[in-house]
This record gives sequence, structure tokens and C-alpha cells, in this order.
Amino acid sequence: MSEQHKGKSEEAGNKTWLMVIAAVVVAAVIGGGIYYYRGGFGGSEPTVAKGDPDVGELMQPGALPDIVIGNADAPVTIVEYASMTCPHCAQFQMVIFPQLKAKYIDTGKAKYMLREFPLDNLAVGAFMLARCAGDDRYYPMVDGLFDTQETWAVTGPEAKEKLLLIARQAGFSKERFDQCLGDKVLFNKIVDTRSRGHDRFAVDSTPTFFVNGKRMKGDHQLKDFDAMFAELGVTAAAATEAPAASEPTPPSNETTEPSAAPSATEPPPSSAETPQPSTETTEPSGAPSAAEPLPPSAETPQPSEAPPAADTETNPPADASPSPESSAPTPGSNPDSNP
Repeated sequence: MSEQHKGKSEEAGNKTWLMVIAAVVVAAVIGGGIYYYRGGFGGSEPTVAKGDPDVGELMQPGALPDIVIGNADAPVTIVEYASMTCPHCAQFQMVIFPQLKAKYIDTGKAKYMLREFPLDNLAVGAFMLARCAGDDRYYPMVDGLFDTQETWAVTGPEAKEKLLLIARQAGFSKERFDQCLGDKVLFNKIVDTRSRGHDRFAVDSTPTFFVNGKRMKGDHQLKDFDAMFAELGVTAAAATEAPAASEPTPPSNETTEPSAAPSATEPPPSSAETPQPSTETTEPSGAPSAAEPLPPSAETPQPSEAPPAADTETNPPADASPSPESSAPTPGSNPDSNP
């Protein structure tokens, strides 16, 4: 055998062994549970046109129950699809939503519900923690996670520890934290909620809003909601006559709400790590698959080197299946504010 042929033969043999070793590692990882990493969701294009969905279908219960803020009999229903790692979702929740709530929800003219549309596996983990907190603490947990987003939505396996710090402030023990992130049933329900929004209502960016079934346009500022409410014949002036809105029960004394400020032991991530909002929303295509759970292990897969930048009509990161497990989470793509 010539030296050239011998070299090629050895190279082929090495590749074969690498493939075998990789297969064994993946099989061992899958057997253990759920692992979160920084990766986007890919898949097929929406099967419906991007327009106003059927209101009846939109309001049908999904895999997870809707947790409603506001008067159940309010004439207007606001449905938001958001991702916990979306900077513009955080900006809306912390700046615009309080104005919207005071003007329309607290006055009984509208009720609001948030539906999970995670753009990456870390966002799935954050939503799981909010659901594990319980219905009465779901929105306080969501607010706390959005308010501290820059401290935990970072690249690398350290994201899990940063997320744990926030969860501890909400009353989670380490055991409860791991148990929550290891809940495959809850994981699949959150992924199903995202898939339904994408496949049946053509949600392809975050945040996406439907007001009485009408898809919101604009920058999602209060003025855009004012215009939509005016179109529906609802004015803030008449809202004072409506019954007051109900809200989720405030947190009990047993637990602590997530702090708006990052922990003193955890400095904010550098600008290179922190997702930065742009002026447009990220538009991931396709629905994720809930298959291929990856568990926590000492040798965790490495996340992508840097988060993909969000811009107008951007595509989602390369196909990456969500992995259900309680190991180191890492955040996903940075969405924008305009669908």
C-alpha cells in the first residue's frame, strides 16, 4: 500500500471512530434529561397567511392555560406572544405595559394574557420557572425575569447559575429549580404553545400582539394601542365606568419576588454578552421540535460563540432542537420590537 493510500485509510478510520464516540456521547446525554443551550429554533414556514386569525380559534385553550390579567368580562382581549430573551419584549413589559394596564386594563376595558413563544432554549427555561412559580406568581416572576434580563440572558454555561440567582430571589431552592427545569411535560407544553402560535396564527416575531383577534401593527407603543382601541370603538374616557380589573394574587410571604436589580454577587454581563435591542423584531421561521432532550452533565455542550444580531426580517439561527433538561441554560437570538 502506498503512503498516500495508507494516510487516507488512517484518516477515514479516525473519522469513523470520532463518529462512533460522538454517537455514544449523544446517547448518554439524551438519557439523562433536559439541557438548555443557546440555540434558535428552526423549522418550516407558517402554514397560514400572516393576517388576522379567526378569533374563536385564537381564544381556544392551548397546551397551557392562559393566565389572565384584567376583568374577565372586558370587551377587548389582548394576546401577546413573547420570548423571555427578547430585549424588546422586556422593554415593552417594563415601560409600555404599565401605561397600557393603567389606561385600559385597570379600567375594565381590556384583559391581557401572555403566551410563550421562546426564541431559544434559555427562554424556554425562563418560562418554565415562571410556570413553576404558580398562577398567582406567574406575572411577578415574568416581570422579575424581564427586569433582570441583562444579568442572566448571557452566552455560555454560566447562564444557568445567573438564572438560578434570580430564581432564588423568587423563593426557589436549588432542588426546586432543577426539578422545574427537568420537567419534560412542561417543556413540551411550552414548545407546543410556540408551535401553535407559529403554525396556526403565523407568529414569526416577538413581541406579536392580537387585539380582539386583530394583528397589531406599529412600534407597539401606547399610541398604537390607542389607535387600535379607537378602531374597535373603545375609548379610555368611557373606561372609568367599567368594573375594576382583577390581577393575579400578590406573592405570599413565604417567597421573595424577583428583584429588579441584579444580585450584588453577580455583576452584569459585558456588552459582548448582553443581548442588545435593535429597532426591528427577530423573525424566527418555523416551529421547534420538542424532541432530543439533552441532560445535565459535567461535560456540557458549548454554545455558539456570539448571539445572532437581530435586524429587519432576520432569519432565526440554524435549526436547533430544543432540549428538555436541567443543566446550564444559554440565551437565544435577540428579537426586535416590530413584527
